[in-house]
Amino acid sequence: MATGSGKTLMMAGLILYLYQQGYHNFLFFVNSTNIIDKTRGNFLNDISIKYLFNKALVLDGKKISLKEVENFQTTNEEGINICFSTIQNLHSRLNIPRENSLTYEDFQEQKIVLISDEAHHINVETKAKVQTGTSGEITVNGQISQEEKEELANPQNVLLEFTATVDFNNPSILKKYAERLIYDYPLKKFREDGYSKEVKVLQTDAGLFDRALQAVLLSQYRRKIFEKNKLLIKPVIIFKSKTINESKIFEEEFIKGIRKLNSEKLNEIKVNTQDDTLKKVFEYLENNKISLENFVIELQEDFSPEKTISVNSKEESYEKQIAVNTLEDPNNEYRVIFAVDKLNEGPTTIREAQLIGRGARYCPFKTNDSDNAYQRKFDRDIQNEMRICEELYYHSTYNPRYIQELTSALVKTGILPERAVEKKLFIKKDFKNTKFFKTGILFLNEKEKYSRKDVFGLPSSVRDTTYKASFFFNLKKHFPNLDSLDEFIFQEKYLRDIKIVVSGLKSQFERSLNADEQLTIAVKALEQIATNLSTKNLE
Repeated sequence: MATGSGKTLMMAGLILYLYQQGYHNFLFFVNSTNIIDKTRGNFLNDISIKYLFNKALVLDGKKISLKEVENFQTTNEEGINICFSTIQNLHSRLNIPRENSLTYEDFQEQKIVLISDEAHHINVETKAKVQTGTSGEITVNGQISQEEKEELANPQNVLLEFTATVDFNNPSILKKYAERLIYDYPLKKFREDGYSKEVKVLQTDAGLFDRALQAVLLSQYRRKIFEKNKLLIKPVIIFKSKTINESKIFEEEFIKGIRKLNSEKLNEIKVNTQDDTLKKVFEYLENNKISLENFVIELQEDFSPEKTISVNSKEESYEKQIAVNTLEDPNNEYRVIFAVDKLNEGPTTIREAQLIGRGARYCPFKTNDSDNAYQRKFDRDIQNEMRICEELYYHSTYNPRYIQELTSALVKTGILPERAVEKKLFIKKDFKNTKFFKTGILFLNEKEKYSRKDVFGLPSSVRDTTYKASFFFNLKKHFPNLDSLDEFIFQEKYLRDIKIVVSGLKSQFERSLNADEQLTIAVKALEQIATNLSTKNLE
């Protein structure tokens, strides 16, 4: 699944689904400690804006606890228990026994769901066709999952793998997943469906700070367009360097440059720029009577040192990692991130393409009630001022060969279409002089919310249809000796003596339960019984 397409949300949904199927223990593992910290917050921190569950987690009328555990030997059998680990630490914990650590017995004696994020990291051996017995892949696929060493594992264990990067061009990888792939949603499809930003590359011969200043201008312009449309959304810039030292030097240069910024510098950019988007920035300022002097003051406030943050190494404070992971929080005012490229691998252009792919996830917003907040809205209206809010700009030096290689890498990852051709279309002068061109009106369809105030019942087409339902067949499947529904309902060996404990407000029990309330209670109880039947081996 493409980055930004909802992998973590899918994991949360699967945890709840599998809990209903009788699974209570979950092991989440990944190659990076940072990802573990972020996911731990998504799953466990109910005050985080990225918390994925309801504040009160209730399934089938029962409140469910969700907690982190170190092992699965003494867990809450009625709740959801999650253990977090890196791949490397998982291998170590299993093979070097220590107190309160995971053991092979955990996986033999318990039903466990293993959730692997960034799962391409456990396929190193598959790619190389090497079986060494010491790698992370051997740990996961060899000593836990039933496919490799069934005798050491509970055959009811489940392994779910998620990744945005899977190499199906590798024959070994293709063979391994040919019959196991559940869903393939690559970045290319993600973009084509409108769920990513459109990527633009802005080239210039300017120096490093001048390129950064162009990024600042576009970022602030984007923020103003959001505010004009009553949307409180804060754009963020990331400045990526090769080394920690380079990042620190540029951070100092940037802070100094913003502090010394003046209207003459902005006017120089205004006069010399050939880029249409940068021209729009200054047109906006003029149209809204914002002087360059006042705009400088605004930039110096919004991009002050207090609103920049550096995350150059893994040793950065936990608070900084939390800040970077919660940039959407209304109380988070950071506008600039200084970072070293530690997330990506491979040649330079491939690393840049991976970085751009991560930044191209769409920022959800609506301009009217009929909009889908999570999809691009202006692909067919690229002159709309809101279009820039759906674009990601990568600022680069003028280097045609490098840009060509970068474009190829972006096409390969799927973030750019294979044949992106930009053309200017000219309208003939004689057509411009026609009455149709000068005074014609173009009508567009727009969704309107349908009022249902005059609806007082089901339409006749629904009322007059004969509906069929069958459930006795399923009962016979579980209970082949059952002769009738009456027997299932009234015999003591089936439902007759089932006890139901009903909870509620005291006032609700000062009278007898009405028929609707009794039906609701019966349905909820039967749903729980049905779940138990589906999760237990009744053979």
